Amino acid sequence: MSEIIISEYLNTPVVTAFIGNKMEYLSFVRDNELGNIYVAKVDHIVKNINAAFVRYDKDKTGYLPLKNITGACVINRKFTSDDTLKNGDDVIVQVESEAVKTKKTKLTTNLSVSDNYVAVTLGKYGVGSSIKLSDDIRTFLSDKIKEDYENIMDAYHEKLSGATAGIIIRTQASEIEEEKAFNVIEDSFKSCLDELAKILSDGRNRTTYSCIHRSDNGSTAQHIENAEAFLKVRGESDYSVIEDTGIHGIRSAIDDLKHRKVWLKSGAYIIIEQLESFNAIDVNTGKAIKGKDDIAFKVNLEAVNEIFRQIRLRNLTGMILIDFINMDDDEKYEELIHKVKAFCKYEQVHTCFIDVTGLGIMELTRNKNDKTLKEILKDVEKAVDNSIYQ
Repeated sequence: MSEIIISEYLNTPVVTAFIGNKMEYLSFVRDNELGNIYVAKVDHIVKNINAAFVRYDKDKTGYLPLKNITGACVINRKFTSDDTLKNGDDVIVQVESEAVKTKKTKLTTNLSVSDNYVAVTLGKYGVGSSIKLSDDIRTFLSDKIKEDYENIMDAYHEKLSGATAGIIIRTQASEIEEEKAFNVIEDSFKSCLDELAKILSDGRNRTTYSCIHRSDNGSTAQHIENAEAFLKVRGESDYSVIEDTGIHGIRSAIDDLKHRKVWLKSGAYIIIEQLESFNAIDVNTGKAIKGKDDIAFKVNLEAVNEIFRQIRLRNLTGMILIDFINMDDDEKYEELIHKVKAFCKYEQVHTCFIDVTGLGIMELTRNKNDKTLKEILKDVEKAVDNSIYQ
């Protein structure tokens, strides 16, 4: 039986999920701006990076890529597909990623809202679905929504100020009874469109720097819901949600995630380096028996499980380069690649296998959805240090 455990780390609430007495999921419950939507003002345009610096709060600026600006979000003038943003423009923006070190907050005009079953994004077009859904369910739901998609978009054309909106059917849609699925998904789609229409309307009637939509991703309930979704994707439907009693050693498990070296059961180990521009992971045989048959292949397969666990718990994003132990057998290397691709498919954060370089380095990319664990722990430890002197 799996468990979702609500605990604390240095006075900060955390939600974890354990499968077979091993921590597989970790999230810190903290205030953040991810998903918040603001009425902002363009400070200045930087042509050489094709972006605008936008003030979304009196003391906060972020950068907004100039490509694919949603015209409905420019609220001080009529904005066509041939237009470009100008200094002083009023624009509705959503926080896509938080500021980290010298990097500013990334903003977007592709406003996105969601519920349990769908995610709807302004400025996009068409119907998509989670790759975690089975092929049958994905085809059935997508085809049914596609039949009505154009009619729904026509009905919302004026409310969305002429903008389109794309829909992604989420993994939890698989839990809906088949005979009710289409109506539930369609109702969810329309509900999200209504919310986007309200956000656009509110944006035109609120003052600059107002927050017109606040994401609930900072609530404990939302973190528990995310942990439940994580377990369900892995086939873990029998689980309990409990408060930490101390027996799981959550604090020490989190402290272990600060270390570069991670030992595997076989005696092999992996080294994880978080660098400025990419993440490097190196697999080593270590104490594994080198004379054992197919040791390289067996260690590499074992390492895949732990590598993806570490990527998830440390929230490594961007480019990830993995140096597996060299193997001469092409068939076994293909099997290794197949396993990596399978793990990519079931990650909640979009993770993609790219290629194997000429030097045998496997390359993955993982979308940035939040700060890395390393950055979050720095914030948490800093908050604790500051509280000592208050």
